[in-house]
Amino acid sequence: MRKTIIVSNRLPVKISETNGEYTLQPSEGGLATGLGSIYREGNNIWIGWPGQEITDQKDQDKVTKQLRKINLMPVYLTQDEINNFYEGFSNETLWPVFHYMAVYAHYEQSYWDAYYQVNKKFRDIIMKVAEPGDTIWIHDYQLLLLPGMIRAEMPEISIGFFQHIPFPSFELFRLIPWRAEILEGMLGADLMGFHTFDDTRHFLNAASRILPVNTSANVVSYNDRAIVVETFPMGIDYNKYAEMGKDPEVLQQVQNLRENFGNDRLVLSIDRLDYSKGILQRLQAFELLLQLHPEYIGKVVLYMIVVPSRDQVPQYKELRDEIDKQVGNINARFRTLAWHPIQYFYRSFPFETLSALYNFADICLVTPMRDGMNLVSKEYVASRSNNDGVLILSEMAGASKELIDAIIVNPNNIGAITRAIVDALNMPLPEQQRRMKQMRSVVSKFNINHWVKLFMTRLQEVNEMQKNMLARRVNQETAVLIRQQYFNSKKRIIFLDYDGTLVGFQPNIDQASPDPDLYQLLRELASIPGNDLVMISGRNHETLGEWFGHLDLDLIAEHGAWQKTKSGEWYQLPGLTDKWKKELLPIMELATDRTPGSFIEEKSYSLVWHYRKVESGLGELRANELMNTLRYYTVEKGLQVLPGDKVIEVKNVEINKGKAALSWLNHKKYDFIMAMGDDVTDEDIFKALPHKAITIKVGSQVSAAQYYLRSYHEVRHLLRTLRNRE
Repeated sequence: MRKTIIVSNRLPVKISETNGEYTLQPSEGGLATGLGSIYREGNNIWIGWPGQEITDQKDQDKVTKQLRKINLMPVYLTQDEINNFYEGFSNETLWPVFHYMAVYAHYEQSYWDAYYQVNKKFRDIIMKVAEPGDTIWIHDYQLLLLPGMIRAEMPEISIGFFQHIPFPSFELFRLIPWRAEILEGMLGADLMGFHTFDDTRHFLNAASRILPVNTSANVVSYNDRAIVVETFPMGIDYNKYAEMGKDPEVLQQVQNLRENFGNDRLVLSIDRLDYSKGILQRLQAFELLLQLHPEYIGKVVLYMIVVPSRDQVPQYKELRDEIDKQVGNINARFRTLAWHPIQYFYRSFPFETLSALYNFADICLVTPMRDGMNLVSKEYVASRSNNDGVLILSEMAGASKELIDAIIVNPNNIGAITRAIVDALNMPLPEQQRRMKQMRSVVSKFNINHWVKLFMTRLQEVNEMQKNMLARRVNQETAVLIRQQYFNSKKRIIFLDYDGTLVGFQPNIDQASPDPDLYQLLRELASIPGNDLVMISGRNHETLGEWFGHLDLDLIAEHGAWQKTKSGEWYQLPGLTDKWKKELLPIMELATDRTPGSFIEEKSYSLVWHYRKVESGLGELRANELMNTLRYYTVEKGLQVLPGDKVIEVKNVEINKGKAALSWLNHKKYDFIMAMGDDVTDEDIFKALPHKAITIKVGSQVSAAQYYLRSYHEVRHLLRTLRNRE
């Protein structure tokens, strides 16, 4: 029976031990809530670390047995692994770089080794329970290598991956020494999810610039697989927070807050201790408020909760000390006998108390320096059942892309945060309600269950898309069918493109000359009775004649502008003109002057702008600019602008590989027709040939062709099988 396997660094339980007895307490985190509906069903499983070191085998067996009853499976880690994998690589290498705080990052080989080994440990546990047909959903930055490790063991299994923290821009990500290995691991997934479009864009950019992959829109082609990268903003359990305000205990705590604070306005701040949360800047902004607006002294309180986290790590210890110092200074400077400006708590609070604070606070101040999503902002909005209150939100938090009716601030701009607090304190109730209604509608619709359903549905769609693509690959079965058709026929014609189809892609166009092996293969195929071989290329006719004129082949050069039969001379398509070149050449020269590494190739009736040597990213940018300019100038000139593999070509619209191929078919009747090509100009052949023809695209699955092969190596292998029947 098919099952879903959820994998995360931590299991959704807290384990406590008393006198050798272990008790399990369910976790209340957003992820645990959302995925509860999945892992508790049937034979589904959640795999992860139970949260503490358990070394004794008997204790491990005891805890494993307890966990299995609630569909959980533990991965036990040693203290060394916790120190180096979790505290080390995850939190001292990945966390600071991914949160744009690279100055805090440590690049230790021992951290990386532990990270690799623990990801392998997770893989081994998964392999014990995973079966063909299962779905695996891996979560977050601690397990970036895991998708690739599982893919290597089970190539056909369905794998989803979601990252809950930001993904940094290429310039930061490239600082990590093991950046290529990390990307290769992530690309083991079929569907990859991020909170924001920025994160998705950064990942695609990093993948295309670090690895030899092709990216088109949000699809990465890697190892003969299409991986989809999409944005899925995570939600919360809206109903839980909306209804908690009616709970008797919460209502009592709200009443207690009312008695304690009277008419004071409450500004709420809740964070985990971390340098990415912008806590110090928030304190500075509140201090500036009291300095510039003394009228708020005695009337506004900052209620600040900081949840303890890693406070033995030097940066975190320093941060805590600095927070203590700033809070102490502000309170000492502004307090009165009856009023303290900041109520500061360095501890976690029960859910009921947080709910009471969400319901009572006039303002919620959420200003992280960088955050994947930030669910506190959504929890506050969901709790405001009267549609009042104001949310001040950092533009660096993923939630700011959805909660656009909050007051959005730059967390580095202390003055802007101060002004935002003043605006919030003075905001009329109708304006508060207008904004809050809009935000509550968004949080209600895009809740945690919606997020889970959306991701799982999309993963199924991606798997279907991949199956459809795989069905068209020339596998052993289809190769046998092609051979049967070929050997059962008497008159055969094979159209072959050259660059990218028979030879690999070279940075220098003059280096892609034929090798002895290719010459031998073409000679043997051309010598078989009944075979007509046609080389149909975008190359200029002089080069094609020089390379292949001595072989028993027909040649079509410059996409059909020049043609030559085996024994004949070159002749050109009638009615063509090259007068348009004078107007378009300066436009291409301007693009070449602005783009180091690019160059122009001039053919008889076309101009080609090459950018294969240009820095990745810049070439694509200039190519898009040039395409737009050329389309404007060519629209009424009977010219065609064609994007290819690192090239843009402008040619007469009459020149078309499809038309050229059809003219060859008019001379003779063939009972076997095959065409192979790798770029956009070859699509004209695939579309023009009769339905019975065998058409094969090289290097890409997106095509009008019936089949595809991955590389020129596979093309040569298939052609070799056509030399004899054995």
